[in-house]
Amino acid sequence: MKGFVKTEPSELKFSPFESIGSNWMLIGASDGEHANAMTASWGAVGVMWAKNVFYCHIRPQRYTYELTEKSDIITLSVFGGEYKKELSYMGKESGRNTDKLANCGLTPVVDGKKVYFEEAEYVFVGKKLYASDLDPAKFIDDSPIPRYYPASDFHRTYICEIIEAYKKES
Repeated sequence: MKGFVKTEPSELKFSPFESIGSNWMLIGASDGEHANAMTASWGAVGVMWAKNVFYCHIRPQRYTYELTEKSDIITLSVFGGEYKKELSYMGKESGRNTDKLANCGLTPVVDGKKVYFEEAEYVFVGKKLYASDLDPAKFIDDSPIPRYYPASDFHRTYICEIIEAYKKES
């Protein structure tokens, strides 16, 4: 990957709270014919089943959801804080209606099933291991439901094994 150095996920030194929650990321997917990405500020990295993994969450009405359902690969492009305008665009526009990748103001790379952005600080390539829809009956604290799910469009959560990790070249 041009502009990136391949690394082990365990060697990365970053705060997921800042990188994902504050600076945001793009979730990318391709079915081999079509590619798209969407902005996310919810997600996690960690260890599950003795594997380095990331968790990402996608609502069923999103075009990226459609593509993730057709692929075994999902990517995360994690950014520094200087791309809020571009990431905001990626979160508001639909890839069904416009070519977001061409119009986002970032430099997308579609490499087979991998979709990532040259401006990212980190890129994770994940192989899907598990998917499950959030179930309103299983919320122990249901206070997020009225605020985040007034239309009952509960996210699908994907757990992906990190099969490749990259950091921006210094």
